[in-house]
Amino acid sequence: MLEAAVGLALATISGVAAITNRVYNRCHELDRRIDKIELRIAEQYVSKSDLSEIVDRMETHMIRIENKLDKIAITRR
Repeated sequence: MLEAAVGLALATISGVAAITNRVYNRCHELDRRIDKIELRIAEQYVSKSDLSEIVDRMETHMIRIENKLDKIAITRR
């Protein structure tokens, strides 16, 4: 009876260890995949604050160009 209990205990411990190992490996793989996705997103997309700054700079530049064109149009009349 004791030998059967020891065998059952070892089998149970081995089974739990195998399942834990599989779950850990899957979690680790999912974590790596999420990291890759985050890196791709960071490489391909711009934050709202950066985009706002870029748009403001572009708008300022366009206004300066418009003012120069207005001056040229006024002097040619």
